[in-house]
Amino acid sequence: MKNLRYPILEHGVRRAGADEICALAVMAKAPRAGKVKTRLQPPLSAEEAAALNVCFLRDTAENISQVMREGRAQGLICYTPVGDEPAFDDLLPEGFALIAQRGDGFGERLQCAAEDILSCGFGAVCLIDSDSPTMPTSALRSAVRELLHPGNRVVLGPSQDGGYYLIGLKYAELRIFEHIAWSTAAVYDETVERAREAQLEIVELPKWYDVDDAGTLAELERELLLNEVPSFASVSGFDARWTRELLAERVRVVGGAS
Repeated sequence: MKNLRYPILEHGVRRAGADEICALAVMAKAPRAGKVKTRLQPPLSAEEAAALNVCFLRDTAENISQVMREGRAQGLICYTPVGDEPAFDDLLPEGFALIAQRGDGFGERLQCAAEDILSCGFGAVCLIDSDSPTMPTSALRSAVRELLHPGNRVVLGPSQDGGYYLIGLKYAELRIFEHIAWSTAAVYDETVERAREAQLEIVELPKWYDVDDAGTLAELERELLLNEVPSFASVSGFDARWTRELLAERVRVVGGAS
């Protein structure tokens, strides 16, 4: 394999000093046209959707890097497919690392990601979606703080659509990912039920939203281009500059063609 910009972590290979660190891991596909953001095609073309995905990754990584600079956090990309590592070159800030996804279904991939990252010696892990470029930085800070306190708990960031944009754990509590109706509005509630069954303390972060269809793309445009705070929001979102610039250019192009 060619020399890569970012180190690749391996299951079970422990990192010195990681037990005091919370891994902030973005679950991401390599940003290839036709493979990412397919629910946004239309209104976007495959190439436009891939370009937007790149911006989402850049902004989410920059958001995480702010928390990294404050200490006790490590940015990761938990990626798929294996072999597409170079697709992330130059998209991430210094200090990030990669770790491969494994597993078949979505729940199994989350389960394996938590297990693999914790096996590297991290004191806690947050699994973060790649569809929320304006996710509040304050939510990430809260997740790290809560997970590095003594005691076992799960941290959840509920999404407007009934899922979650972040789940944080100190141990690989596999029950959290079992018997969940993935990709439905029941995901968050069922995850809370699993956490209660496991007798875990539940810490809830501010509600946010995923951008995965035309309606939520319009919500993102209003937030970034018109400075309209989402109606459900209790905190400010991250200023996703890469995404904002791309959306502004798209508006100019579409407006000029009309």
